[in-house]
Amino acid sequence: MHRIATRGRLLFLASLIVWLGSVGAGGKSAPQDETAGRFIGTWRLVSVVGANGEPTANFGPHPVGLLIYDRTGHMAVQIMPDRVRPKYAAAQPTPDEARAALMGYVAYFGTYTVDEHAQTVTHHRDGNITPAALGDTVRNYKFETDDRLILAQADQNQPSNLIWERIK
Repeated sequence: MHRIATRGRLLFLASLIVWLGSVGAGGKSAPQDETAGRFIGTWRLVSVVGANGEPTANFGPHPVGLLIYDRTGHMAVQIMPDRVRPKYAAAQPTPDEARAALMGYVAYFGTYTVDEHAQTVTHHRDGNITPAALGDTVRNYKFETDDRLILAQADQNQPSNLIWERIK
């Protein structure tokens, strides 16, 4: 009898794991359509340019970033303003050093959904280095090629295009 109960529990747990693997956080289904599948992978930031095509002031001329979309509908992004960042003068940063290190750095994770009709990808931010920036952010997207993705930030004050290249 004990063997049957244990086997039943194992089957139940295996089924639960398979089901959970097919569902993103918060019960959102993993991306299923062909367009959503194009996002899956790891992307390297090439540049951040403003509406005028010039590098944006907040990220500078040489930003570094990594963007990951996975098959389960999860995503994560990190962007820092420049490859060379000043080090702290001591083991503990001064308030100004800490502020400078944090300003401009973008880091968040969560799930994502793609609206092929609107040509948008929504990042549902569950965690963020900036506490006030939790929740959804919507980006317009364009694939220049299968390995080059442009995400347009529609912020009215600082419109910008984040240009990403797939890492192979």
